[in-house]
Amino acid sequence: MAKSGVLGYPRIGENREWKKALEDHWAGKLDEQELDLQLTGIRLQHLRKIKESGADFIPVGDFSYYDHVLDTAVMFGIVPKRFASYQGGAVSRAIYYGMARGTKDATACEMTKWFNTNYHYIVPELEGAEPQLTENKPLLAYREAKAELGIEGRPVLLGPLTFLKLSKGYAEQGLDAWLDRLLPLYAQIVQELEREGVQWVQLDEPILVTKTDEADVQRLHKICAALTAAAPGLKLLLQTYFESAEAYSALIELPVHGIGLDFVHGLEGNLAAVREYGFPADKVLGAGVIDGRGIWKAALLDKKALLDELSAFVQPEQLIAQTSCSLLHVPVSLQKETGLAPELHAALAFADEKLAELALLTRALGGDGETDAELAAYDEAVQALNRSASRSRQDIRTAAAAIAAQEPQRNKPFAERNAIQRAKWQLPLFPTTTIGSFPQSAEVRKARQLWRRGEWNAEQYNGFIREQIDRWVQIQEEIGIDVLVHGEFERTDMVEFFGEKLAGFVFTKNGWVQSYGSRCVKPPIIYGDVAFEGPMTVEETRYAQSLTQRPVKGMLTGPITIMNWSFVREDISREQIAYQLAYALRQEVEALEAAGIGMIQVDEPAVREGLPLKASKQANYLEWAVRAFRLATCTVRDETQIHTHMCYCEFHDMIDSIDAMDADVISIETSRSHGELIGSFEVNTYGKGIGLGVYDIHSPRVPELNEMTGMIDRALAALAPELFWINPDCGLKTRGYQETVASLQRMVEAAHLAREKYKQVLV
Repeated sequence: MAKSGVLGYPRIGENREWKKALEDHWAGKLDEQELDLQLTGIRLQHLRKIKESGADFIPVGDFSYYDHVLDTAVMFGIVPKRFASYQGGAVSRAIYYGMARGTKDATACEMTKWFNTNYHYIVPELEGAEPQLTENKPLLAYREAKAELGIEGRPVLLGPLTFLKLSKGYAEQGLDAWLDRLLPLYAQIVQELEREGVQWVQLDEPILVTKTDEADVQRLHKICAALTAAAPGLKLLLQTYFESAEAYSALIELPVHGIGLDFVHGLEGNLAAVREYGFPADKVLGAGVIDGRGIWKAALLDKKALLDELSAFVQPEQLIAQTSCSLLHVPVSLQKETGLAPELHAALAFADEKLAELALLTRALGGDGETDAELAAYDEAVQALNRSASRSRQDIRTAAAAIAAQEPQRNKPFAERNAIQRAKWQLPLFPTTTIGSFPQSAEVRKARQLWRRGEWNAEQYNGFIREQIDRWVQIQEEIGIDVLVHGEFERTDMVEFFGEKLAGFVFTKNGWVQSYGSRCVKPPIIYGDVAFEGPMTVEETRYAQSLTQRPVKGMLTGPITIMNWSFVREDISREQIAYQLAYALRQEVEALEAAGIGMIQVDEPAVREGLPLKASKQANYLEWAVRAFRLATCTVRDETQIHTHMCYCEFHDMIDSIDAMDADVISIETSRSHGELIGSFEVNTYGKGIGLGVYDIHSPRVPELNEMTGMIDRALAALAPELFWINPDCGLKTRGYQETVASLQRMVEAAHLAREKYKQVLV
């Protein structure tokens, strides 16, 4: 009989209990013992669910107190030297969270996207580290699951090749030396697991779906041979996900007991490889057929047909039906989503529902066909949604296709627009601004709840929002910021806000997923054709502009970010969805301009993270992503200044695409990478307005003045001073009042120092 496996499960709990526990601990409301107690309860509840679903292979060790990559770093004692209190051995909780969030005396480690997902991981810093095994985390997780629930778990271990490739702080030629340092520690982990009686270990090496050269294959062979030799009685599943594996023919020759492949997001490449090269008889195939990243029900008849085809290459006892990746990337349960339309609700599957899908599919494998009718009935829900009116609005499809066929470009090139805009705005050298949002205090959140519950009417709520705008326009003027924002107090989330005002979107009550640390987001669901239904931001922006003589930016989220930060329909292409969004946002941009708003920021922080993992697919994606942005922004007048913002990104490989977006000003995250992003502009020319974030808004610490001025000086060695802006990394919604004001005051002080230092530049 076929077996089933799960690669990982969401950490946050059905009601975000995990998030609350972490934040209570950081606030001093929970000590370490109480935190451990609460998180243990959450972790065991997750394992109990997977066990009760009937899965044969249950992951242990995927649960984290913040991030699994950070967990791997501290397991090996890899702590940056700036956390001077660390002297080896087990890493304290204070240092662990300090690395993630920063402390009063030390900046946080860099945070960036986990492959092409919306999850962020903490980037390990290897420079100066002396690795040691501080504790065997997979072993502790295995023991707990067995003792508490009788589960024979499959420990999850982030593989050394992926760990090193995602780390920083060593020269490229030093990779092999670092591998030699880490391999004995990995060998010690698997030896201890073998002695404990562990049967299988899941070695996650998702890096293998990216470019994999011969040197990487040799490294991988070295890794697998070393671990197999260290623990010959242990079975090793080499697990890939998010795309098709590179160098497949070499992977199947590795000395491991199983290979896990993604047959959802890597279906085309992985299936073609299996058809061409077959699959070794002495290995297990972990077939990832249940989507770990999407929220739609699987087409189980198609999944069964796929597994039946794979069975021609693998003996039934050697085939494991699995999730395509960890379920970390989807909400926990549909149980509380009672407000969704029945037609839509019937077509969805969150983490718990995917466990049920896996059980149903596994039961159908190897059967006599009696379950095919059950699978067909299951599949009907998505087919019914595909036939619905919400997915067949011909007016929207025709209009979006018409503008997509046009050449989207501004009336004048940047150099001419820039001269017109400089004359209009008369801004000082190094103008200061923020990215858009200001702190959403408990008072703001309470007001929104009162309004949503109907305890406040629209007049009361709008009056409260105006009071917040009044206050923060005054604060910005007092601090001395040059270009203001209204603060976004009416917005819960930069994507959700727009989705609530556009046709084709729906929202869950409890569909939370982890973004980074305790930060959870509730992605909208794009289930139908997207349509503009009226102005979305004009009222608040126009009101803020009425309060000041300084320019106030209109603030929008761009089409690619809305798409990439949503769960999207699968019946049409992502490119088509992007053009529908661009068409809707163009109408909002035009409405803001008509209302007298002369600076409009269309944020696209998610363009880079949507980049396909395969180089062969990247150029096409960037072409239509850039086109979508330009479609949304190209119709404004020459004097209207278009801004955009990006974050969490490496840009050296897409400078040309950023330039092609043709925004007048772009602001980019750079502080958490300690200025390394500036290096991209030291080797690539960029000739439009640009602001490189001078301080990290994800950390509660107030940055030192010299940190900001140092960032500015390095940037101005590569960028034109007359085009340089000064701003924070990202929006300030999650920060407190005191730290926000203090940080912005210091930022403006840094700008004044820079103006004095460089005042002769434009003379």
